[in-house]
Amino acid sequence: MPFIDSKITCEVSSEKKEALKSELGKLMSTLNKSETYLMVGIEDKYDLWFGGKKLEKGAYVSVSLFGNAPSKNFDKMTGQICDVYSKLLGIPGNAVYVTYHPISDWGWNGSNF
Repeated sequence: MPFIDSKITCEVSSEKKEALKSELGKLMSTLNKSETYLMVGIEDKYDLWFGGKKLEKGAYVSVSLFGNAPSKNFDKMTGQICDVYSKLLGIPGNAVYVTYHPISDWGWNGSNF
């Protein structure tokens, strides 16, 4: 069960949110996961600062997943995420920050996986 949570500085239209959700779903195979249980959160018009300066165009992307994946897969996923945010939202890769959170206990529907 992966969850990708995005905090984005610019306004994102409903159409772009839908496109972003779809593109992130396609990337799940990079982490040996499927889109079947993927949850995506998108918060736009979010204030982000880096190095004391406000980012005009930037994003923080947090990827949580049940289990783990090899580091090389995380590295590849980061490049793919940066490409998607650049292509769809015009956010340069050097303003997209990605973190990964492997989780051993994940609950859903009244019990844990």
